[in-house]
Amino acid sequence: MINHPLLAVGLLLIGSFLGGRAANALKLPRVSGYLVAGMLMSPSFLNILPSSVTSHDLASLTEIALGIIAYSIGGSLVYKRLKQLGKSIAWITVAQATGAFLFTTISLLLLWPLLTDFTISGVSDRNVTWAVAIVIGAISAATAPGAVLAIISEYRAKGPFTTTLLGVIALDDGLTIILFAIASTIANMLLNPGTVSLLKMAVAPFLEIGLSAFIGVITGFGLKYGVRLARRPSSVLMLVLGAVCVASGASSVLHASPLLTNMIVGFIVANWEPKHHQLFHVLEQIEEPIFGLFFSLAGAHFDITVIKQAGLLGLAILVIRVMGKQAGTWLGANLSKASPTVKKYLGLGLFPQAGVTVGLVLIAEEFLPSGVNDIVVNAVIGSVILNELIAPPLVTFAFKKAGEIK
Repeated sequence: MINHPLLAVGLLLIGSFLGGRAANALKLPRVSGYLVAGMLMSPSFLNILPSSVTSHDLASLTEIALGIIAYSIGGSLVYKRLKQLGKSIAWITVAQATGAFLFTTISLLLLWPLLTDFTISGVSDRNVTWAVAIVIGAISAATAPGAVLAIISEYRAKGPFTTTLLGVIALDDGLTIILFAIASTIANMLLNPGTVSLLKMAVAPFLEIGLSAFIGVITGFGLKYGVRLARRPSSVLMLVLGAVCVASGASSVLHASPLLTNMIVGFIVANWEPKHHQLFHVLEQIEEPIFGLFFSLAGAHFDITVIKQAGLLGLAILVIRVMGKQAGTWLGANLSKASPTVKKYLGLGLFPQAGVTVGLVLIAEEFLPSGVNDIVVNAVIGSVILNELIAPPLVTFAFKKAGEIK
């Protein structure tokens, strides 16, 4: 086993490169290869990378990658482009997130006692079931921006379908963060009766969103004016990475959302900086290694021993979430009178589930009871891994049908 973090990073980079090439040879997007490369290095397969390295020593790399992905998503929300599609994006975002949340929560309320056999001293089984169902339901509303961005970057996808999809994903992640904040507060009330007030449950999500917006606006305008001192692309890259790390770090310290904060930074730059293109183009030279590290690390979390215990639950989460996303997207597209292409294929673009989902379930691990948290984390990560192996080819298919990739 490799215990040195720097050696682990090197192996992940080389492994994801080889996995990406193998995936391309099989006519699959590189993201699929990155995930498989990480899985092969996990303790469950070749036992190269221990969980202590992937979960703790390299945790900062995951935070940086998520920050860059969120920043890029925020940069796609250019007001002039979104203006014509705003109605469709709003309806589809709300409908598909609500569909995934309701389908998953209701289904798990019925299935949790059948799929697991777990009790906690001092807490009723009913409270545990409700807490887990609500938390997983909120997490299931998320769509992975990283997988979609990686495919857009690889195939240079561009057009109204791509703009609509990116807009929905960006707003969906913000909505998911709100849902998760509410769900985690309710779960704490159920698992620790009398310790969380209704007032805190109502106020906490809005405080988190407001604080994230404040940090994002300050950092975004700081980057906008600071970049005027840069003379070279490498200097611009230094400032962008610095802003992303500051936004993520400040959000973590102040208990805000690093994802939402960085999306707002990207949004501010894209809409208020005349030369905003260079603040996003400089990231292209590091996109592939960032995506490779992020997704191979996600794959390296795979634990087959716990997956055996939570396998049915993970499969149920995968199927139920997909059904909720597809039904919600269809409903939102019809209500907003979206184009036939959006109605038919946008749901496929919302299937990926990775970065935000993994990040949120690791947060949930901290407040869920011991034992239950292991089942939930591995069931969700198991569903993510299955999802990410299936979803990228479906997303690529959707872009091809929309006529927006070469």
